[in-house]
Amino acid sequence: MTKKMPSLRKTASTADLYMAPSDPQQPRHMSLGRSHTTTERPRPMDDEMMLKLLENQNRRHGSRFTVGRGNRLQEDEDPFPSLQGVDKVTPPPVPPKRMGSMSLCAEGKGSPRTTTPSPLASNTAPRTTSKKPEDYTKPFCDFMTNNPTIFHAVDTVAQDLESAGYKKLDERDDWDLEAGGQYYVCRNGSSLIAFSIGDDYKAGNGAAMIAGHIDALTAKLKPISKLRNKAGFVQLGVAPYAGALNSTWWDRDLGIGGRVLVKEGDKVVSKLVKLDWPIARIPTLAPHFGAKANGPFNLETEMVPVIGIDNSDLFGAGVNEEEQKPVMLGGEGSFASTQPEKLVRAIAKELGVTDYSALLNWELELFDTQPAVTGGIEKDFIFAGRIDDKLCSWAAIKALLNTSPCSSGIIKLVALFDDEEVGSLLRQGARGNFLPSTISRILESFTSKNINTLLSRTYANSFLVSSDVIHAVNPNFLGQYLENHSPRLNIGPAISYDSNAHMTTDSVSAALYTRCVENNWAGAKVQAFQIRNDSRSGGTVGPMLSSAMGVRAIDTGIPQWSMHSIRATTGSRDPGLGVASFQAFLEGFERVDEEFRL
Repeated sequence: MTKKMPSLRKTASTADLYMAPSDPQQPRHMSLGRSHTTTERPRPMDDEMMLKLLENQNRRHGSRFTVGRGNRLQEDEDPFPSLQGVDKVTPPPVPPKRMGSMSLCAEGKGSPRTTTPSPLASNTAPRTTSKKPEDYTKPFCDFMTNNPTIFHAVDTVAQDLESAGYKKLDERDDWDLEAGGQYYVCRNGSSLIAFSIGDDYKAGNGAAMIAGHIDALTAKLKPISKLRNKAGFVQLGVAPYAGALNSTWWDRDLGIGGRVLVKEGDKVVSKLVKLDWPIARIPTLAPHFGAKANGPFNLETEMVPVIGIDNSDLFGAGVNEEEQKPVMLGGEGSFASTQPEKLVRAIAKELGVTDYSALLNWELELFDTQPAVTGGIEKDFIFAGRIDDKLCSWAAIKALLNTSPCSSGIIKLVALFDDEEVGSLLRQGARGNFLPSTISRILESFTSKNINTLLSRTYANSFLVSSDVIHAVNPNFLGQYLENHSPRLNIGPAISYDSNAHMTTDSVSAALYTRCVENNWAGAKVQAFQIRNDSRSGGTVGPMLSSAMGVRAIDTGIPQWSMHSIRATTGSRDPGLGVASFQAFLEGFERVDEEFRL
């Protein structure tokens, strides 16, 4: 067959690349198309039947072959030209940002927002705009560089929301919410929910929700982080959070940051601190030392950060005994006295604190100080730490900020959770009551009735997008991916599937979400990901939230390389493509949902 049509050989060899060479259970054979792979010999076809089959495959899967003159196959141009560089193509447009910053859009309640009719009507084409995904590349890199800890990230998101007219709520206070209003609420300084209430909202209407996690793998300082000096080195007691302190943490420039509780008069305040120069280092053992340099390594004794040098023990003879006593910053028994002296001084100086006893406690962590940058021969990539999952979190918030409550009868909501990497079990995690209680309190502001029935109606009318990064296809390990489930960078988010319910996606949610995105964003391309049967699937906040509330849900996310590495990669256009996809869902769900009353 390939002798008559030589161009078929490329299709067959590409399919072959996605087979693990060392896996004897996978049959090797040449394939006509992605959905026609089989270990049995297909029934004979004549050339005309074959050409028709390939044309159909082209329409469904974006094949690179079409039928030319004389019934000959000819190869099309690359269907994904964006991978050749951002300056050579016209990228899919990102829906425009709404103008205005007031929280209310009704006349007489504030400055009205500029709105446009929803493009979801069957006779309306998807919107187009000059706004490009590349416009989001630098803002995302700046966000990643400037906000290395979860506390900094949530604080910056809160500031962005307030600048856009969102009003801060406190869980301890009564809430007085209004239709057309925009609000946000934080929990523990590490989780945040932002939402806008449509100006036509009625209790029982649904909510278009995007939920993800904003925590990342890290190493946290232990409660008492001071260690005995060893061989003249000052070290820091830390503990891994999730899968941190893995091999990618060796020989990296590590800073320290987080939140500090400070006593000011009769108040205790939380202050953010960031020492973003290289303070700590975990040195490798040179290969000359033999097998021990190859590991495995003990996380408690062999991956301990070094933060300074102290050779005073070499000069101890003849020194006054009083001078040899350890310094007790803040006084004996104080929190500061349990921490390394030089670190306490640096933190206090950064915060402008002169009384060390005012430092009541802190939650500090290590982070890679290398800034987020664009890379690749044509700057196709973003290289950064903590991409999982500040990437989807940032894109979801930007998408919400680009939408308006005007001409809407639903709630549009983004929830960013802490602790996803360790099971989401704490009160600021997705397994807590943060999201369900927020929905309940919104309902209470719009009805005097018992809200139990209305709450059930709200959940039934709602839809949740569980957003978490997805494994981008790695060209060096194609055998670890399924050919038709290998998300590419700079194409857009992918829907994640799992037959064992580690993901929430089903046929209804996939169809609904795809329709929202493709109808409300010109040029959209929805990718798909599913792990191989012989690999292990990760988890997301989707299953726990959808089961707790009973909402329809889907798992989708932006592709990245090197998940759980201290330094990861995504496409330079992917943050903007994520904004476009999430915004298309938020703006399109209300109309599309009318088609899906199954």
